[in-house]
Amino acid sequence: MSVSRIKTIVIAVLVIINAFFLTFIIRDTVADAQSDRHALENVCEVLRSNGIQIDPDSVRSGGALRTMRTARGAEAEAVIARALLGPTEMTDQGVIYQYDNAQRGTAKFYSAGDFLIQLNEGVITSEGGAMRTVKGLLRAMQLETMTPVLSGTSGGEIVTVVGAYNGASIFNCVIEFSFIGDSLDTVKGKYATGIEASDGGAEISSAGTVLLGFLAAVRRGEVECSRIDSVEAGYQYRVSGSFGEGVIAPAWLIATDSGRYIIDDATGDRLPLT
Repeated sequence: MSVSRIKTIVIAVLVIINAFFLTFIIRDTVADAQSDRHALENVCEVLRSNGIQIDPDSVRSGGALRTMRTARGAEAEAVIARALLGPTEMTDQGVIYQYDNAQRGTAKFYSAGDFLIQLNEGVITSEGGAMRTVKGLLRAMQLETMTPVLSGTSGGEIVTVVGAYNGASIFNCVIEFSFIGDSLDTVKGKYATGIEASDGGAEISSAGTVLLGFLAAVRRGEVECSRIDSVEAGYQYRVSGSFGEGVIAPAWLIATDSGRYIIDDATGDRLPLT
């Protein structure tokens, strides 16, 4: 038998083996997904039997979210400042970095991720609409966020965005763009910069586990709730050092008829989100 024919046979055998294993992987993945769905439906039934209405389709599971380290990103802050103010002069005030442009405005960044940018009237206008203006600014600021939300009335519009990492919300990182008339007046909020690779650790818990913990809090009288509107997996930003060191840690956002709550995935601690 020729060498070329032997190679052809070997390749064909390898293709068959790979297809065989791929079939098993797909089958196991589908089975796991079906099992997870069945478990979630059972948990939802338990909630309903305790007087809490919930639709399993309103639950967005977490995937492979893990705790990530953060450090203060001075360069990221400078990019944000330049996007709104243009060329600036930076003043290091310890835990506060201040950027100034006399013609355009002032930006202050704090070590815990909070910032406030005040713009002079007419520097940035909402020509084409506030939402379109903000989307363009977010690209220039190089920020990953979820979909912006518009509120307020004409002449006093506010566009709010939630920060994100790899497509998952960072629930307590919220930025507001406030307009007076057609002029952008202030940009303020919190954002996690300098996010570093994970050291590993446990992945986020299942939605069912978190929901049962929330039910326990309701039964203890710690939370009033008769309906859960949505459940979403994401992150919570926590700063532990005076120079911005911290983490984004897996968390859940549970929106109910009585309010919204961030649930720390590791501890189960509950934080009302205003």
